[in-house]
Amino acid sequence: MSAEERARIQVVAGVLVEPEGRVLIAQRPLHKHLGGRWEFPGGKLEPGEQPVQGLTRELREEIGVLVHEARPLIRIQHEYADRDVDLHVWIVTRFEGEPVGLEGQQIAWCPRQALPQADLVPADKPIVTALRLPERIVALEGADYSVLPSGQDFVSHRPINARLQGALCRSPSDVAGEAVRLVSRGADFVLLPSWFGSGETERLATSLGVPVYLSGVALDTAWRSGASGIHEIAG
Repeated sequence: MSAEERARIQVVAGVLVEPEGRVLIAQRPLHKHLGGRWEFPGGKLEPGEQPVQGLTRELREEIGVLVHEARPLIRIQHEYADRDVDLHVWIVTRFEGEPVGLEGQQIAWCPRQALPQADLVPADKPIVTALRLPERIVALEGADYSVLPSGQDFVSHRPINARLQGALCRSPSDVAGEAVRLVSRGADFVLLPSWFGSGETERLATSLGVPVYLSGVALDTAWRSGASGIHEIAG
């Protein structure tokens, strides 16, 4: 199948988190693509539909909850054998109703630390990394992460639940190229030195498939640009 013939599907997914920290996942029906595996609830966007509109509609139809507040978490591109998926992922910060599987699917509240062992569909796995990181990175080390020198080789096959490793892009002239190189060497997330335009940031954040953090902007601006948050680490 040529690149022109491959389907590109726009999908939205919601991450519902209980006060105790458990996260809702749903099992795909057996007759569907990747049936039997688990995913964060959501579905395909309709033509012309904005992600937050699709999120509200899909979660109402699929699990019977009404979304009141949500924010972007991460954007992911994933290539399957027969299709390409653009995945818009949102954290649902306030919702109404008790989730149920309205389409006959099994749902489960999964402890956050158990998500790496869940049999998630491949496109959803970067979401697990994003959930371990804060909205604001203000120090070189946190409970679940460390920011390492950008010249260091990252270990891309670390044990499950090991500390995440990120790096700060330092090249003022080739931020995108440096970010791609860092991810190819195994960085779990990248810190960009500044916001360099909403469209360009969105394209880079989507194509990298890992959480991206911006500097010198408000959180709302970062989220609108496709980033997962902001950072205050000096270059």
